[in-house]
Amino acid sequence: MKAIWNGTVIAESNETVNIEGNHYFPEDSIKKEYFSETETHTTCPWKGHASYYNINVNGRENKDAAWYYKQPSELAKAIKNHIAFWRGVIIEE
Repeated sequence: MKAIWNGTVIAESNETVNIEGNHYFPEDSIKKEYFSETETHTTCPWKGHASYYNINVNGRENKDAAWYYKQPSELAKAIKNHIAFWRGVIIEE
């Protein structure tokens, strides 16, 4: 699987975890140079407390376009150390 934004592959892995239609990429599969942490946090009733990254590619910023669960609940432990995408990030095989 590949995550693509602004014409650039920002993550690539053969071992994503698909939950609720979102592919969660292993942390070591993202290209860290495109990511910066934000102060945004949300809570999912069953996965836990989510944190976000901005994605910056070729001078364009996509705010809070990636999220992860640093300490997911026991029910969501499969996505620990994984990152998912939205806001125009294309996921393809």
